[in-house]
Amino acid sequence: MRELDVPYAATDNPRQRLDLYRPDRPRTDRLPVIVFLHGGGWLQGDKAEGAAELMPYLQGGEYAGVSVGYRLTDEAIWPAQLHDVKAAIRWIRAHAEAYGLDAGRIAVYGLSAGGHLALMLGFTGDVPALEGDLGPHPGVSTAVSGVVNFYGVTEILGILDQPSALDRRSPQAPEALLLGGPLEDRKEAAAMASPVRHVTPNAPPVITIHGTLDRIVPYGQALHLDRALTDAGVTHYLLTVNGGRHGGLPEAVNARAAAFLDRILLGRDTVISTEALAVPESD
Repeated sequence: MRELDVPYAATDNPRQRLDLYRPDRPRTDRLPVIVFLHGGGWLQGDKAEGAAELMPYLQGGEYAGVSVGYRLTDEAIWPAQLHDVKAAIRWIRAHAEAYGLDAGRIAVYGLSAGGHLALMLGFTGDVPALEGDLGPHPGVSTAVSGVVNFYGVTEILGILDQPSALDRRSPQAPEALLLGGPLEDRKEAAAMASPVRHVTPNAPPVITIHGTLDRIVPYGQALHLDRALTDAGVTHYLLTVNGGRHGGLPEAVNARAAAFLDRILLGRDTVISTEALAVPESD
């Protein structure tokens, strides 16, 4: 079953829509939910990309999937994107009974810009100042059970001094467009939009998957997050892909992400290896 283009914020904005997927033969009456957030540097991308990412998880009948659209930087600057995805989580939770979803088992899964938003969701479920007021379900929790972060930005100001194929000091850098101006002029906003600045011991479990040769979001961003989560005592896993770039990672990373989701959403005693993977030389 799929229900596409569902408005989650009670607006006519086509970006504020979600796609809901349920397996044809669900194993239980209340399925845990994997929420997909697309990438694209907050500049582009579409929730339709979520279908291919979510379908493998639905095949066993144990998960439902939701792919969420959000406003891009040509329309709105930060924190509009976070407010959008929080409104989507509220919608999912408010409609859980109607769609056979388990409101207590929601994980977020993001690629690149979506990874950044997934981390922000994970770390700010109890921060009223960042909730926003979108949608018809105020007061519904936006807390999530876990985060799958594929190469998302974690410390925006830190990216200025890391090797990158992009000029991060330019007003046209993705993070500058997100925040409404050059990073050096938006330091307070950059701090508020950086997941590492919101890490607390109450954060949900996280798995981060990142390639060492990523020149779009430098690998050092994953190390920033790893240190912050370690210092806070948060359960987390850093999966390094030696030679990996921004996307195109080995298929084996998906098995690690699946093991993580099975552990946090299904309660299985899965082994989540953090042994580094490598991109084959032929790639």
